Amino acid sequence: MLAVNFSTMRNNLKSYCDKAVKENEDVIVTRKNEENVVLINLKKYNQFLKAVKNSEYLAKLDRGFEQVKSGKGQVHDLIEVDDE
Repeated sequence: MLAVNFSTMRNNLKSYCDKAVKENEDVIVTRKNEENVVLINLKKYNQFLKAVKNSEYLAKLDRGFEQVKSGKGQVHDLIEVDDE
């Protein structure tokens, strides 16, 4: 993981983009009196998004199981679908 200030990043953008893509390096861009940002490659970003979505889905399943355990579930008959 690299940390560079905003001016250095701006002056060497291509180089740091190449590091993120070709070397799978995370680049923290520090900004004076501002929140810092991170430059990562798209593959890693998509993996993070997938992990967040999976985590949210698993949390939803956990809430559903807890509702069933506490007696808040409902029983329904299955719907038969004709294959045509």
